[in-house]
Amino acid sequence: MVRVNHEKCLYCAGCVGVCPTDAITLYETIIEIDNEKCVNCMTCVKFCPVGAMEG
Repeated sequence: MVRVNHEKCLYCAGCVGVCPTDAITLYETIIEIDNEKCVNCMTCVKFCPVGAMEG
């Protein structure tokens, strides 16, 4: 299961754009992952420039 390390996250929304199932949403300074939509493809983990997405 993918999770967000909020201490590392810069809220750049890059993960939102690369998620193939639209499971990630940015709400100002909160990144939320819909676990029902997430298929654990780890695309967001690979894309995150600061390592805030953890799988």
